[in-house]
Amino acid sequence: MLSTNKHSFSWLLQQFQLKPGKPAILIGFRSLLILGVPIGFGMITGNAAASAIATMAAWFVGMVNVDGTYRQQLKAMIATTITVTTVFLIASVVSGQPWLAIPTTFVVIFIAGLAGLYGNVASSISLVTSIMFVIALARFATFTNFPTLILHCGLCIAGGTWTILLSLGLWAVQPYDPVMQTVANCYLSLSKFIDLARERVFNYQNSQEWTEQFLQAQDTVIQNLTSARSVWTARWTVQKGANQQGNNLLVLIEDANQIVNSVVALNELLAIASAHQLFSQLQREIQQVIEQLAIALKMLSKAIATKKTSVHLGDLDRTIEALQHQWRVLRFHVIKTTNFQTDNYNDLVQLRKITSSLINLAQQIHTDAEIITDLSQGKQRHISQAEISPLPQSQPAAILDTLRNNFTFDSVSFRHALRLAIITTFAELIAAILQLPRGYWITLTALVALKPNFGGTSETTVQRVIGTILGGIMGIVLILLVKNQSAIAFCLLLLVFIAMSVRPLSYSIFTLLLTPAIILLLNLMSADGWQVGVLRIVDSLFGGVLALFGSYLLFPSWERSQLPAQLEKTIRANLAYFQQVIANYLHPEQNVFAGINNLRHQAALENANATDAAQRLFSEPRHIQGEIEPVMTLIVYIRGLFSSVTTLAEHLREFSGEYQFTELQQLTDSIVQVLENLADSLQQGMPPQPLPYIDNYLELIHNQITQLHAARLSEIATQSQILTPTLQAVREQTPLSTELERIIHEITVIHCVITRLQA
Repeated sequence: MLSTNKHSFSWLLQQFQLKPGKPAILIGFRSLLILGVPIGFGMITGNAAASAIATMAAWFVGMVNVDGTYRQQLKAMIATTITVTTVFLIASVVSGQPWLAIPTTFVVIFIAGLAGLYGNVASSISLVTSIMFVIALARFATFTNFPTLILHCGLCIAGGTWTILLSLGLWAVQPYDPVMQTVANCYLSLSKFIDLARERVFNYQNSQEWTEQFLQAQDTVIQNLTSARSVWTARWTVQKGANQQGNNLLVLIEDANQIVNSVVALNELLAIASAHQLFSQLQREIQQVIEQLAIALKMLSKAIATKKTSVHLGDLDRTIEALQHQWRVLRFHVIKTTNFQTDNYNDLVQLRKITSSLINLAQQIHTDAEIITDLSQGKQRHISQAEISPLPQSQPAAILDTLRNNFTFDSVSFRHALRLAIITTFAELIAAILQLPRGYWITLTALVALKPNFGGTSETTVQRVIGTILGGIMGIVLILLVKNQSAIAFCLLLLVFIAMSVRPLSYSIFTLLLTPAIILLLNLMSADGWQVGVLRIVDSLFGGVLALFGSYLLFPSWERSQLPAQLEKTIRANLAYFQQVIANYLHPEQNVFAGINNLRHQAALENANATDAAQRLFSEPRHIQGEIEPVMTLIVYIRGLFSSVTTLAEHLREFSGEYQFTELQQLTDSIVQVLENLADSLQQGMPPQPLPYIDNYLELIHNQITQLHAARLSEIATQSQILTPTLQAVREQTPLSTELERIIHEITVIHCVITRLQA
């Protein structure tokens, strides 16, 4: 019993766990002003009820979530002001006539649900517009006469305009903040990413928990890079080209992408080297360098965000010098004082590769620190055209074409919009038939909680219901204890400030604080008393249950049925990435590097999508889930394949191509054949073909590596300090052989898991 209680309490605490990051204090302060001014104006003029319309409109316009430039945010707020006013007008016309209000609710919510077809911004606007329609229909919309209707619509426009003007005033203080902040976020997430690689030095066993954290951190960096590229493109596309500041920021974005690749390759090298005895003699120095790299990246992030003029990297330089010194000592000791064997030499080659990778990372960070200094001082800096590679502009699809293509039950967005409209309309109908005093809260809870998939719906429902229950209790206590109207207004604004500040970090805490704020706001307008808190809790429970039933029964989109298609896309993306990288090893004279970055980025996105799909699978009912362990194993090894290919891509910097494995072409052809067959197997729902016998190719490559190492050992006594052709071949081919072996192991496991799943 005690164990069960502890588990329940731990689960409850987990719902309120904060995501990594800092509270959005500026957004909280902005929300404080957005609400405070219209509320204060209403209290001073004695028109609190009328000012509530402007307050709601101002709040909803301010809640539109747009991660982009100020221009994009301004467009979104103008669009929201128009849509919020439009639905208020519609709600006013149909209010008081249930036979008209119910079908209108269905149409409005269905159209709003389809807005998700046009991206996250449109989806965010449609959500707040839908909420405004439901609230207006229940609370504010009364069609008495045209002058009153025009006045109320004018209040909506005034509220939205106030939010826009306030935002413009705040933006004037920091004209380039969105771009700078997204780039700073890239380097901050990079710092956390490389710090996890430091834990690899201490943890040889590669525990499942560490692997999950590392992959999650990698996905976060990729998402931040995608966001930074998008914001940069939006900012400077308007000007038809970037200025010096824009070019500097773009180089920082591309350098961050390069650092990600280097860290992925470094993690692979650490996984290989840490299993051998020599690693312990460089372990402390490697750990110290990685720790300083993480600190340096955090300083770069802060310098970008605060426009700091300089970044001091003395500690990083000292740890690099210590690593180089210890590497030279170790190399001398191994060569001169031991009975040198090929196995020891292979370990030494791996340690040299790790040392070189860390030195290159430190040099990259020094370069970025110089760029940041020039950026903050406004200096001109020569940037080669090769460093500037903005993303190609994609042409948006026509609105009608997108709608026409998705107007079918095969479309997840269409099914979700229809499901959302049915559940919302049903909730509205129940509230009208039972004449519930605050029945629209049932509708609002179902509207907000219902997501395109059952996992998302259940997660949001749990967070919202728990937050509403605890927040409702908090609101009841405040109403019972605080009687003064000014004190209630102060508590309301304080709760809104904290809620909006923590909104990016925890939806549960946001709901927990927002619920008493809404209760206080309603009490301020109409003195409903503490009973409104009880109604809020009960209605939210009912709305949450309704959302869960709707997601389960109405055109459900089960992740289990969609997962094979996502896994197929993921394997094909990693296959394309592998083919492009290996082409540079097979034909180094052609120098076909152009497509590697784009293919790597696409493979990383598909890997993240597959991981997200697997996480959603956890939230589905157990009888729908099926076996989860093979799915998670499959994703881990696909991502391992990505890491191995990235390590090969990074090794291309040292690859001249003068020495070639004779069996490399046959081996890579076999790997491509296996991956293509695995993707086809997932697409067709059939078991894959048996694995071809590829170990013989790998054995021949191992024999060539052994011969190379033996040749190097025979000359090392007289030519230990000279870069001979043999040494060059050893440095080029040893990492290639090691990663090919890891790739074959990863593909073998992937083949076994898919065979098991398809059986």
